[in-house]
Amino acid sequence: MPDGWEKRWASWVGRWLIGLLILSLAACSGSNPPRKRYFPPIHGQFYRVRPGDTLYSIARRSGHHYRDLARWNRIRPPYIIHVGQLLRLKPRSRVKAAAKAKTGKAPSRHPKKIAKKNLKISFRWPLRGVIVRNFIQTGRKGIDIAAAPGTPVRAAASGKVVYSGDGLVGYGNLVIIKHGETYLSAYGNNRRLRVREGQRVKSGQTIAEVGRGNDGRAVLHFEIRRNGDPVDPLRYLPKR
Repeated sequence: MPDGWEKRWASWVGRWLIGLLILSLAACSGSNPPRKRYFPPIHGQFYRVRPGDTLYSIARRSGHHYRDLARWNRIRPPYIIHVGQLLRLKPRSRVKAAAKAKTGKAPSRHPKKIAKKNLKISFRWPLRGVIVRNFIQTGRKGIDIAAAPGTPVRAAASGKVVYSGDGLVGYGNLVIIKHGETYLSAYGNNRRLRVREGQRVKSGQTIAEVGRGNDGRAVLHFEIRRNGDPVDPLRYLPKR
């Protein structure tokens, strides 16, 4: 496969999803104002494919990279999935260390390397502002931080950008950063994105600018996910 094939495929799927959304909104137009379809984030260890799903859309809704999902489920390009198919949303468990412990052999160093990758990340605040909706008020899907439009949004920790775009309804312009094997951070409702997918970023680096949410308020929607599941960011951010 050409080196840039997967990037072109992901870009095409993203444009297709956005085009499909526009067509669905146009079909609903008339005397009543159009209403956006809401695609809620996916949680848990498994997900059963529904009509209209693609591997790329499931990856974005679950907070993973589509190539990780493909690897965990042994799906090869062009990443075709089928309605009713059960997909794994977390890495397969590693059992080599346990097997060696039973045989009495010396434990492998590999599990130690994995453990280091899974250590708790030191997060920082993505910006200064007032929390207008906490973890409970958002339905356990992060927090909303009020700030002036255009305020720089900074990476809460170093990592790799796994998503940068506006294809996930309800999040506006969204950036998702992967931190090691365990944690993700997400930044929604931006008016401008300053990073691209695949880019490495450092803690504190500007990645976006604050925009407005669906209710018109200037807020940053911020999430931290552990193994794909949302957690209360206030448990991980330093106290002010």
